[in-house]
Amino acid sequence: MQLESILKSYARYAPVYDHTFGWLLSFRGRSMAAGVTNKRPGKILEVGVGTGISLPYYHHEHQVHGIDISPDMLERAHRRVKRRRLGNITQLEIMDARKMHFADSTFDAVVAAYVMSVVPEPDRVMQEIERVLKPGGDVIIVNHFAAERGMRRNLEAMLAPLSNKLGWRPDMSVEEVLSHTGLKEVSRHTLPPMGLFTMLHLKKDA
Repeated sequence: MQLESILKSYARYAPVYDHTFGWLLSFRGRSMAAGVTNKRPGKILEVGVGTGISLPYYHHEHQVHGIDISPDMLERAHRRVKRRRLGNITQLEIMDARKMHFADSTFDAVVAAYVMSVVPEPDRVMQEIERVLKPGGDVIIVNHFAAERGMRRNLEAMLAPLSNKLGWRPDMSVEEVLSHTGLKEVSRHTLPPMGLFTMLHLKKDA
């Protein structure tokens, strides 16, 4: 994935995202991801916060910090925070997830929903997520990962050359996430629609 292609894609998607992709993806994936963090108050980082559609799911006890590379999406997140009066959202800022401007061990939990197959160099993103996470902290990743076999795998392979035009990678494997981190897998759940998405719960050693 090329950064320029991603920015162009999300400039196109931003005006309609909440009513198309956002509505489809938020019902289970985003609410479940926030639900894991809601088990204990803390400082939360959402990587790829987009239009902020998931922000109302976080408990008010949290301090939530969101980053995104797309100014068009982030502008809508700011509007949502103001409109919904979400006082627990401490900051929203433009930032490349491959080189975050946070100190080591800053956050109690990191959420990356529908992000990993969109970013360039997901291995670097995972390394940064691990770096800014406190020992004992949780990482929740929701994403589409390629099937290992069958008709869906064939379709994903056919779509792969169009990744830059689509704005996401249909053929990303779950191993691309898990093989670039020392985080330990706690659980894995398939999500609707039709099991196309997966939620990974990872944890950093205390």
